[in-house]
Amino acid sequence: MRIGTKVVMGKELPACKETRALAPPVYLAAVYTFENAQHGADLFSGEKEGYVYTRLQNPTLKYLEEKMAFLEGGEAACAFASGMAAISTTILALCDSGDNLIVSEPIYGGTFALLDKILPRWNIEVRWAKAADFVNDIKNNGLVDEHTKLILTESPANPTLDIVDLKTTAEFAHQYNIPVAVDTTFATFYMQRPIELGVDIVIYSTTKYIGGHSDSVGGMVVSSEALIEKIKYKTCVDLGGIMAPMTAYLFLRGLQTLVVRMDRHVENARKVAQYLEGKAEVQQVFYPGSKSHPQYELAQKQMRGPSAMMAFILKGGREAGKKFLDAMQLCQVAVSLGAVTTLIEHPASMTHSTYSAEDLAKAGIEAGLIRISVGIEDINDILEDLERGFAAIR
Repeated sequence: MRIGTKVVMGKELPACKETRALAPPVYLAAVYTFENAQHGADLFSGEKEGYVYTRLQNPTLKYLEEKMAFLEGGEAACAFASGMAAISTTILALCDSGDNLIVSEPIYGGTFALLDKILPRWNIEVRWAKAADFVNDIKNNGLVDEHTKLILTESPANPTLDIVDLKTTAEFAHQYNIPVAVDTTFATFYMQRPIELGVDIVIYSTTKYIGGHSDSVGGMVVSSEALIEKIKYKTCVDLGGIMAPMTAYLFLRGLQTLVVRMDRHVENARKVAQYLEGKAEVQQVFYPGSKSHPQYELAQKQMRGPSAMMAFILKGGREAGKKFLDAMQLCQVAVSLGAVTTLIEHPASMTHSTYSAEDLAKAGIEAGLIRISVGIEDINDILEDLERGFAAIR
């Protein structure tokens, strides 16, 4: 099956063999009964397979995990209550006190807050390297040592759309037996195949393109069975950040339309990027699908398509950005991304407000930077709304 069929079918349909239901059932049960005392003991010890308690496993979650692993090309997966739960649990599964991890810069503001404020309290050191020249920056600064337990990247990066060379990163890391994790929320498995490039762990905020409708919050990790054993069964079930069954159902439904949504997202985004590059008020556009992007060739090589996230710098700085956003009528001023609705925001004061002014400058996030998640509305309406913003500036 090709990917457009896989997202609809999963491994096979119908989803429920017992009833032949086309849609997967939602198992809301928190608790599962045992046939007798020995049966319960066997389930807890692992002697027999079965369900005990939804924090440990749930049929609806299992169906989503198996489908995501299938679509991503991994062996196994773990569903989380949020993307941040997925990232934090992955780090804690692989890093102990005294260890360090190397992280690409810039990165999502919530992830930055975890790395900058919380991990130091647990004596886990974070070492930063520029996303656009990631491996060279690691080498030049001698960031790898015997305590480096994870390399964490985000590609395309939030919000500057820098691209990490995933194949080169994986080849470098594996020389030291260090696993590589990539947050591929911006791209999805449809636009980017990290595991095929050698990446060990794929992380999602499923809240975004996987769900697609801004009505459910979740996260996902796809990896090998050995690493999912560490991340899920030896860490997640004890920390407790699991996805709710009804939420899993919404993501399963969202997955079935992912390909048609993404195709429309990208079609619109290419036209928005072209429009923005022609505006005198715009200093620079960041979009991997544009030849003006400094890593355009890498994006062409590494990604099936550029997705629909982009950013641009207004010449008037933060004040111009405020006027621009306040003029929007169709595009919704809101954080998050990957929704059918076009969402627009100001990273420095919103999604990346966890960064200090110094950190923003170091990460290349300028005061006049605006981020857009291009939706699937009629492209002419999107462009007309953006023109309102430029008119307000003028």
